[in-house]
Amino acid sequence: MFDQIDFPYLKEQFFDFIKAVGPTAIKAILALVVGVLIIRLLKRFLKRFLRKANIELSLRTFIESLSIFVLYGLLFAIIGIILGIQATSFIAIFGAAGIAVGLALQGSLANFAGGVLILAFKPFRVGDLVEVNGKLGEVHKIDILYTRIQTFDGRIITMPNGNVANSDVDNRSMNDIRRIDLFLKFDFKEDLDRIREVLYASQTKHEKVLKEPEPDVRLDHIGDYEMVVTVRSWIQSDDYWPMYWIQLEAAKKGLDEAGIALTIPKRGVYQLGEDIPKAEENNST
Repeated sequence: MFDQIDFPYLKEQFFDFIKAVGPTAIKAILALVVGVLIIRLLKRFLKRFLRKANIELSLRTFIESLSIFVLYGLLFAIIGIILGIQATSFIAIFGAAGIAVGLALQGSLANFAGGVLILAFKPFRVGDLVEVNGKLGEVHKIDILYTRIQTFDGRIITMPNGNVANSDVDNRSMNDIRRIDLFLKFDFKEDLDRIREVLYASQTKHEKVLKEPEPDVRLDHIGDYEMVVTVRSWIQSDDYWPMYWIQLEAAKKGLDEAGIALTIPKRGVYQLGEDIPKAEENNST
């Protein structure tokens, strides 16, 4: 069988193939080696740049991975062109792959875009107290696709970043100080100046209450059966909830010591034809 094989002819064909393909293959191998070295250098430079830019770790990791993917894609496209593959073929392949991935991950891409916006523009950070879509809690973790919020009762709520990025975010930790508002109702017969004096004294006792802006007590509005007084004091944002309860309790104790009572809703019941006392007619609800 081997006697029938024309080895000189095969040898000639092999060398012709090497002569034809050899230079191109060498160019492709050199391009691969040089390209890999360049990608590694670019990767190191990108890591240093992102670290110095103080970009969030989740976004930093994603940018690095995406950059490496794109760079290797370009390298293989260049090698393919060196080997004689038309550039339009690569464009068609990448285009088809992009369309397929986009359709399959339509919801995830929206979450991804939202995650990039959150990590880039930082409307909130891990540890901030926020309210999003009616959910109030502390930001527990920010991923590229989801944000996790821990509520005060210990629940973890996972929110798609696409929804978070398109919602109103109430960040209650962004400012260093916050205001405590108390709304208290009093009977019309109470002395407003005395109420203001007692409440102001009760709200300025605690050491964590800021002197500037100064606490104030104002008549907020007059209702049908009571007057509503607003008591406001400023504290550090981190102390808001403990101080809210302390200030509310201080207001109640101060009023009790001064003999000033909060108004109590009343309801009078009378039989048909019975005369209604004038005082009851004015004060009952």
